[in-house]
Amino acid sequence: MSDKKASSKKGEKTIQVAEPASFAFGKENYIIMAIGVAIIALGFYLMSGTEDIFNTTKLTYAPIVVVLGFIVEAFAVMYKSKD
Repeated sequence: MSDKKASSKKGEKTIQVAEPASFAFGKENYIIMAIGVAIIALGFYLMSGTEDIFNTTKLTYAPIVVVLGFIVEAFAVMYKSKD
């Protein structure tokens, strides 16, 4: 944070006014993060179960969905709004 300095006419006193703190992420980032968490949860749901553990869904599709969820999370962290 940068501090703004305001001085009086005599130059004797300096008043420092701090800028208000801003959040690291914006609203869009949190929405994208929530979507990523939902995708990861869907992947783990597809991976769960005890019957037919060698199913194609559990061995192939579910891990791909989980990795895609983590990619969405990385995008959400790096996304910068255009404002």
